[in-house]
Amino acid sequence: MYEHYFQCPYCWEEISMLLDPSVSQTYVEDCEVCCNPITISVRFEGGELQEFSAENLGQ
Repeated sequence: MYEHYFQCPYCWEEISMLLDPSVSQTYVEDCEVCCNPITISVRFEGGELQEFSAENLGQ
C-alpha cells in the first residue's frame, strides 16, 4: 500500500489515504473531516504514482 496526503477540496484539511499501487482507478470517497464527496483519480505505472487528483463532486 502507498500512503498519500492531499487537501480536501471543500474544507482544505490534510487527509491521508492508502492507495493500492496495483490499481489505477477513479472513485468517490467522502472526506473524513467534512463528509463531502470527493472524486479521487489515481494512476500508477510500474508501481509508482504517476497522477493523483482530488476534486469536488460539483454538488
